[in-house]
Amino acid sequence: MRNRGNVMIKICHIISGDLWAGAEVMAYYLLKGLKGYNKLSLSAILLNKGKLDEEIRKQGIRVYVVEEHNKSFFNILMDIRNIIKKLSPDVLHSHRYKENIIAFLISRSIRGLKLIATQHGLPEVNRGSTSLKHRMISRWNLFMLSKYFYRVVVVSQDIKELFEKKIKFDYKKISIIHNGIMITDIPPKLDNRGTFVIGSAGRVFPVKDYPFMVEIANEVLKKTKDISFQLAGDGPDRPRLEALIKRYGIDRQFVLKGHLSDMSEFYKGLNLYLNTSIHEGIPMSILEAMAHGLPVIAQNVGGLHEIVDDGIQGYLVNEKDPGAFADKCILLYKNKVLWKKMSQAAREKVARNFSVPNMAQQYHNLYTSVVSKG
Repeated sequence: MRNRGNVMIKICHIISGDLWAGAEVMAYYLLKGLKGYNKLSLSAILLNKGKLDEEIRKQGIRVYVVEEHNKSFFNILMDIRNIIKKLSPDVLHSHRYKENIIAFLISRSIRGLKLIATQHGLPEVNRGSTSLKHRMISRWNLFMLSKYFYRVVVVSQDIKELFEKKIKFDYKKISIIHNGIMITDIPPKLDNRGTFVIGSAGRVFPVKDYPFMVEIANEVLKKTKDISFQLAGDGPDRPRLEALIKRYGIDRQFVLKGHLSDMSEFYKGLNLYLNTSIHEGIPMSILEAMAHGLPVIAQNVGGLHEIVDDGIQGYLVNEKDPGAFADKCILLYKNKVLWKKMSQAAREKVARNFSVPNMAQQYHNLYTSVVSKG
């Protein structure tokens, strides 16, 4: 075993950076948290300019952008390979299947480069709605992860179980590290005076099932007009949502906010957070909402039970029934004492179990273990 002692460990992250979504937000928080470790040398390679690029640079971390637009995959690969040769990292940490493929191909020609990947959600190979092409790419990705990556970090227990039981992944190659966020600068929510606003945030993609959120809103608004709904985010499902909102005649009570640059202000304007996803790992949006003192109502899927204890920080609904969701929304709207209790519990749960320092410490331990084994 090679003992690195006080030698600097070089870590390079590679991530698309085209969005400011769950994986990008997590990568930013992780790099910010890791910056406190003196014996880590951090860098990042992004495939797109954007908010992630800007935010990482603010932390004083080296960022290299290899624009993927108007470039062949071969040219992207060669540009990144040249950067990797220059940086000479000990560990290359990738975050999505495209970046995993790039990391694998580069490692074939650079000896000693250790590969780590974070699996942020359910592999697409298990989603029947995805195309054959994407399922085949996902299968290749899983093969690479199992054979050539030193460790795969999953963000929830249910993803770990899927990897082990259905994909037959070697359990020794899997680590669970929950996502973490910063909450020190977020003031606690005092109460729910004024208009009661229920909201959600994320990419407007089929897996998020925001049409179901509209169905819930319609059920709520049948019983009271004193509640409004907001959705932050954009994506290909937006026209479908607009048509559904118009059909129910709730366009005054259901506002599509589109892309927002200041999500903290969005969360501050809410009283309750709603998640309707078909599957989730450990979504950053729910952690951020809870850090802002928002109780959560969500379908009991994926890793959500690892974040929300039913009846404590909100409610997990087992059945996909808009009426059942609506009843929980109205309960928290009417019962201010219960709302306040859940608000405090939500913030405390995130601070206790999903902090950036805790996440950064676990990744630091993993990096150290990888390098020490030479």
